Amino acid sequence: MSPPPTLPTSAAAEEPQAPARPTWGETLRVYLEPASLRMFALGFSAGLPLLLVLGTLSFRLREAGLDRTTIGYLSWVGLAYGFKWCWAPLVDRLPIPLLTRWMGRRRSWLLLSQGFIMLSLVGMALADPRSELTLVVWCALAVAFASATQDIALDAFRIESADVRHQGALAATYQTGYRLAMIWAGAGVLWIAARAEVAPAVANAGAAPGVLYQQGAWTTAYLVMAVSMLVGVLTVLFSREPARVALPPARNAADWLRGALIEPFADFLKRYGRQALLILALIGVYRISDVVMGIMANPFYVDMGYTKDEVAAVTKVFGVIMTLVGAFIGGALSLRLGVMRVLMLGAILSAASNLLFAWLAGHGHDVTALVLVISADNLSAGVASAAFIAYLSGLTNIRYSATQYALFSSMMLLAPKWLAGYSGAFVDAYDYATFFTATACLGVPVLGLIWLATRLAPVDKT
Repeated sequence: MSPPPTLPTSAAAEEPQAPARPTWGETLRVYLEPASLRMFALGFSAGLPLLLVLGTLSFRLREAGLDRTTIGYLSWVGLAYGFKWCWAPLVDRLPIPLLTRWMGRRRSWLLLSQGFIMLSLVGMALADPRSELTLVVWCALAVAFASATQDIALDAFRIESADVRHQGALAATYQTGYRLAMIWAGAGVLWIAARAEVAPAVANAGAAPGVLYQQGAWTTAYLVMAVSMLVGVLTVLFSREPARVALPPARNAADWLRGALIEPFADFLKRYGRQALLILALIGVYRISDVVMGIMANPFYVDMGYTKDEVAAVTKVFGVIMTLVGAFIGGALSLRLGVMRVLMLGAILSAASNLLFAWLAGHGHDVTALVLVISADNLSAGVASAAFIAYLSGLTNIRYSATQYALFSSMMLLAPKWLAGYSGAFVDAYDYATFFTATACLGVPVLGLIWLATRLAPVDKT
């Protein structure tokens, strides 16, 4: 007869050992893993179109002579990002004839959306907003729709490429590529447009909007941006498709629609229960102060008399570098301290930094002051973005990664983008300083929602 099993001598022996906290060397090496490097390149592809239909476009339109109220309303083009959850189930489930069989589910949708982005940017390049504003708007809508579709497929690609523990690092490298693309789509496009002017114009605070505009310069700049999308195309072609998640077979069209449209949302509500409403509320307002303020940033620079080269160097290059620093800090801190703590820190910094723009509005044209304001604002934005992406990624079920993440990221933009459409009318009715102060106040309720979410029992991150 075999002897009886030995009993543990203490209760501690029965408890599983907690995983050791990674060293700083192990933490930093994760950024060099293949999955992280792929997300760096694909992040560039994702970040390029955004400014070209929002921030940079608002600069171009203000220089072309459009009033601030109209520019604010045209920012509603960005609502395409807020409604991408509507067609996310199709991206999650629907195969593209021939292309999906050749490349896989995620890569085929990435490649298709990137092609449409390139074609639509060419249309924006050739259309003159002074005489063909409607065509510019339609092309911008096409860019936004294709870019949102790329985001759906890319978010699923990222989530399926690594486990939850590594999502913070992938978020940081994704943000790095994303922000570098924003340098190119912000500073690069302004620099190219300035170099392409027939007779370089010198901006000054007294110049009337429309006087400095040259269509040929902007055509050249936007065509270069269209070609730059090849970075994403080549990355998709040379990447491997993530391991496909097995989905239950659909017996008929009704089963397919239920699995594609209903189950992803029902799964989220089932897993989080009453906490789902709090989570959705937090997602819906977390970036509201940044998004609403950002629409009027470029018209503000034009009206303050900053030149294309000054805006390119300070806000689009130096500022984005500071965002990258913030993204790496946010990713590393999320890995070591937990996402919720960094989420709170990012919310506080993002709201407070808007007050610096109110100070700048009364300070006048001062490049040094602009550098200080942009440094603080973009550093805080980087910390907040990295933590927020990691938070959203942890909420998803990998079986429905594209649809659920699209829902979360859409809700992040829906209310802020809608409210931002009235930003130009607000500035015209009051002034820039009042506007920037009001956007800072919009961030206060976010702090309460994070506090409530932190106090609740830990949620399932399946």
